[in-house]
Amino acid sequence: FRALVTETYERRCAITRERILPVLQAAHIRPVTAGGEHRVDNGLLLRSDVHTLFDRGYLTVTPRYQLRVSRRLREDFDNGEYYYRMNGAEVWVPSRTDDRPNFELLEWHGDTVYRG
Repeated sequence: FRALVTETYERRCAITRERILPVLQAAHIRPVTAGGEHRVDNGLLLRSDVHTLFDRGYLTVTPRYQLRVSRRLREDFDNGEYYYRMNGAEVWVPSRTDDRPNFELLEWHGDTVYRG
């Protein structure tokens, strides 16, 4: 899964465009523990801090491939300005339609994990 997502995303974070491989991680949109699968359309390549915030629901990606940053980031940590500057930004996705994040999985993440 990691190798497939890393190559599909051309070794760059979908959010920050970071290309330093040691800090990039393959993130499941819907975790395997919640019924997700190891498929490229259930993955995003994310920088490690972005991955952590995504998994904890402080960030999500909309079905229109835009980043949403939760107000809870500021409420819970009294911080997050770096991430708020990216709120609404277009997320980089692979050129092949079949490799892009699945709309239903993104909706699931937004409805189930995202802290709004």
